[in-house]
Order: sequence, then C-alpha cells, then structure tokens
Amino acid sequence: MIEPDAAAAWRSAAVEATSDGDAIELVELFFFAYRDFVGDADRLLEKYGFGRAHHRVIHFVNRRPGLTIAALLDILRITKQSLNRVLKQLLEAGFVEARAGVVDRRQRLLYLTPQGAKLARDLAALQSARFLKVMDELPPAARGAASEFLFAMIDSDERERVRAHLACAKSAGGAP
Repeated sequence: MIEPDAAAAWRSAAVEATSDGDAIELVELFFFAYRDFVGDADRLLEKYGFGRAHHRVIHFVNRRPGLTIAALLDILRITKQSLNRVLKQLLEAGFVEARAGVVDRRQRLLYLTPQGAKLARDLAALQSARFLKVMDELPPAARGAASEFLFAMIDSDERERVRAHLACAKSAGGAP
C-alpha cells in the first residue's frame, strides 16, 4: 500500500492534470513508455518469428501453468480464432504443450515446455530489468504510486478479477 504522503501527492498531481492538454500528454507518455517497454521483448521475439500475441500467451501460461484455453481467452480478451493461430504456432514450435484435463479429458490445459519456460524467463528478465531500473530512479514514496496508477488504469469492473488472477498466479507457483 502507498504511504499517506505519497498518496496525497499522487492525488494532488492527478487533480492538477485535469485539463485536456495534461491528459493528452499523459496518453502520449504512456504510448512512449509502452513502445520502449515492449520494444525490449519485441527484439527477442523477432529471433523466433514471434510477436506480441505470442509473448502474451507465453507470459500467462508461464504465470499460471495448467491454464485452460477458456481462461486464457478471458484474460486476453481475444477471439478463439486469434488464439488458435498463435497457439498453433507455439505448439508446433515446441514452446507450449496442451494436456488433457484430469477431470474433463476434453479440456486442454496449457503448459510451457522447457524451451518455452526459458523464453518466458528471458522475456521477463528484459522487462523486469526495465521496471527495476525505473523503480530505482523513483523516490521511495513514488514506487507504490506507480503500482496504484497502473492498477487504476484497469477498468473498475475488472479490478477484482485482476486481483484474483494475480493471487492465482502467485499461488500457482508461476515464475515471476
């Protein structure tokens, strides 16, 4: 949780950024930050012929081994057709494997192969390094504000589901 002084400072900054120009500038900063954040991973994925959709599948399967296809579709909010194309490539390339469910044999549970787990670790290391560098540059009080800001960017009706996902990923033993 964020410290009270930092929370007050963050709210004050948010109130000051109420004009359209300030909001547009935040949008623009977000675009630039996202560009650089995903750029690190994009360069590595390119070596495998993969893109951002592949990265998202690898990330979430890594965080929640045994994830069902239905749950992955719910997390990613993409069509089954879009997922099938990406998943087929990952399966054929040996990065992901689909196993039959224990209770329902028709269910497909997704797991990373050792090759997929290595790629997931490499991708996470790149992006984690960027976050750690930035967090080191921020004053301690701003670190919690950064997490709160990102969480606040999530649609309010989705926040509990995201909290549940994060808790599930942590308890599932998925790699960070």
